[in-house]
Amino acid sequence: MPDFDLSGRVAIVTGASRGLGTAIAEGLAEQGARVVLSSRKQDDLDRAAIGINQRFPDRALPVAAHAGREEDLRRLVETTMARHGRIDILVNNAGTNPYFGPLIEADSGVWDKTFDVNLKGYWLLSQLAVKAWMEEHGGAILNIASTGGLRPSVGLGVYDLTKAGVVMLTRQLARELGGKVRVNCIAPGLFKTRFAEALWANEEIYNRVVANNPMGRIGRPEEIAGAACFLVSDAASYVNGAVLVIDGGGTEAG
Repeated sequence: MPDFDLSGRVAIVTGASRGLGTAIAEGLAEQGARVVLSSRKQDDLDRAAIGINQRFPDRALPVAAHAGREEDLRRLVETTMARHGRIDILVNNAGTNPYFGPLIEADSGVWDKTFDVNLKGYWLLSQLAVKAWMEEHGGAILNIASTGGLRPSVGLGVYDLTKAGVVMLTRQLARELGGKVRVNCIAPGLFKTRFAEALWANEEIYNRVVANNPMGRIGRPEEIAGAACFLVSDAASYVNGAVLVIDGGGTEAG
């Protein structure tokens, strides 16, 4: 039978103070993992950790770190190793989208900020986690991309380019590390999170997305947790380099 048990394993989840990150972290904790929650703001992380620890005592550790700053990511890995002595699972989920508009009108500052967090940060934290533990002991990396990384969308060109890069980063690392470290990717559609509120709160955008979705709705954060737990568990022991679209069928229908 598939083995979803994560007891004894340690996970880092970035962008874990709310939305998809919190849902994934809670799912990992429910399966037995100790989870290091990371995002920029310590107060938000503390609240998320309290919520998880109320259900699963002593499973969540909040560590503030900016996903676009190398020194912060190094400190995150060092803190995790000092506290838990291992990193079996890495979920790269942190994201930013400071610009909505035509790609040709974006300035270089927007480009740099978005790529630093959404793509460079994923690569760098993966590198740090692999060298700190996974290279010798094995592990699983899960990158959170977007359906925007699979096809273009209006107004989200810079963001979509970073997510297309995450898809390729996943496949490249899976090719290079697959003998020891499995690397997979989830590409969510529109979910009801604060990060995506500018989209789902816009009636025109919301109605267009729902009209093209066979399930007639957008996603809920908790609906991503099961897939994440599967991909980082031994139940997915031969899944490597996969890009799992979770969008209710909207990408295919659209």
